[in-house]
Amino acid sequence: MGAGRGFLSLHHVELWVPDLAGAQVPWGWLLGELGWETYQEWPQGRSWRHGDVYLVLEQSPALSGGVHDRRAPGLNHLAFTVAGEAAVDRLTAAAPGHGWSLMFADRHPHAGGPQSYAAYLEDAWGYEVELCAGPP
Repeated sequence: MGAGRGFLSLHHVELWVPDLAGAQVPWGWLLGELGWETYQEWPQGRSWRHGDVYLVLEQSPALSGGVHDRRAPGLNHLAFTVAGEAAVDRLTAAAPGHGWSLMFADRHPHAGGPQSYAAYLEDAWGYEVELCAGPP
């Protein structure tokens, strides 16, 4: 299964969050900076769209915990390509003012290895994003 067999790309990602109002602050800022647009809103959720892919934050009544553990089975992190090293630096500098904290600060921006230029950010609920420098 794959390219050439009728499959195009990732359709959507849904993250269940324990505090929708709180999570919208860091995620709304970051996704806006990355060119995502608000897509849907309902009492328990919000979504942002980039092309044909969308990302959902939902505070489901079926949620079983209050903090995401990226080291447990399941989602570890989401990675986004940004327009070069300057964009990684700009977003990293602004991120703390929008609810993100820098992970692996002692190895930043090469925490992914010497050939990598990226920022690893974490929100207050334990969700991690990686901002990877792509071609400017």
